[in-house]
Amino acid sequence: MEKFTADMGIMEVVEKFPQAAQILMEHGMGCLGCAAAHFESIGEGAAAHGIDVEALMAAINEAAGA
Repeated sequence: MEKFTADMGIMEVVEKFPQAAQILMEHGMGCLGCAAAHFESIGEGAAAHGIDVEALMAAINEAAGA
C-alpha cells in the first residue's frame, strides 16, 4: 500500500483506502460529507479542526500497512 501524506486530498485518500474514513472521524474530522472534503487536503482539514496531523497520518498509514 502506498504511504499517504497530509498534502493528499481527503476524498482521494478515502477512495484509495476506505478505512481511512473511520480513522478521520475518530480523530475529529467528521466532515467527510461536507463540500470542503472534496477539495481540501488532509493537512488543511486537520488544521481547520485543530487536529494533530502527524498523529492522524501515522494512524492512517499504520492501518494501511504503509
